[in-house]
Amino acid sequence: MATTDRQATTLALAHALSAAERGLAVIPLSRTKLPALRSPHRDDPAPGRPCHGECGRYGHGVYDASTDPVRIRELFAAAPRATGYGIACGLPPYHLIGVDLDTKSGTDSSAALRELALRHLFTIPETVVVLTPSGGRHLWLTGPPDTVVPNSAGRLAPGIDIRGAGGYLVGPGSRTDHGVYTAAPGTAHLAPAACPPSLLRLLLPPPRPHQPAPPAPGDHGRGLVHFVLTAHEGQRNTRLFWAACRAYENGIGPALVAPLTEAALHTGLTEREARATIASAARMTGHHP
Repeated sequence: MATTDRQATTLALAHALSAAERGLAVIPLSRTKLPALRSPHRDDPAPGRPCHGECGRYGHGVYDASTDPVRIRELFAAAPRATGYGIACGLPPYHLIGVDLDTKSGTDSSAALRELALRHLFTIPETVVVLTPSGGRHLWLTGPPDTVVPNSAGRLAPGIDIRGAGGYLVGPGSRTDHGVYTAAPGTAHLAPAACPPSLLRLLLPPPRPHQPAPPAPGDHGRGLVHFVLTAHEGQRNTRLFWAACRAYENGIGPALVAPLTEAALHTGLTEREARATIASAARMTGHHP
């Protein structure tokens, strides 16, 4: 390994340990900004339930993140080519939320954020700002401990990505293929500021609308479900399509979507196949699936 790489790894470890002292959980990153440790399950013959580190080995991405200096040194020792570090979002004590203002998309993400602030009456408080090699900015904000902010790309506005639970931010001092991430002047000493409530509401998924209970399908509906359940291989899609058509023609199509889907799953169809067939029946009978 070149001397400069060794120096970059040493510097990354020093910055990571400094961040951990502030209560920020960190992982080593490669020059590509990806976790520097490969998954120990990459050669598993059949992926089962995803492992988030329960196996006790390193290589689980953000789930390896820690504030323990001993563990952090072990992580970097296992990743000798790491040149940066990632800061896990959504974890206590800060429950960090990263607002990534990108420049690569050709949009003015800063102007988009200002427009959102004017429209929804919030102000971005003084907080940590990290400058990216491409000219973008990462704003660090904190969220309530009982609120899970999801990751998103461009949902808030074009060029604005959100790093929430399960995501991470590239820490200042990290060296990548495109340059070094640095703290904006005057912000390195700041603690991450609380996310304004109006902005936080925009970052959360919209509440699911209340769905009234569908009418009971009655004996005819149960007969159609039984018709699907008794299908043999080679008949499954045909029977499901026929039953769904009859359901929509008799005004009980919406109420039978779930029972017919479940019946189709029992016969061996996948949920995707079943729902596609039912949707085709709805369109065929002049209804919206």
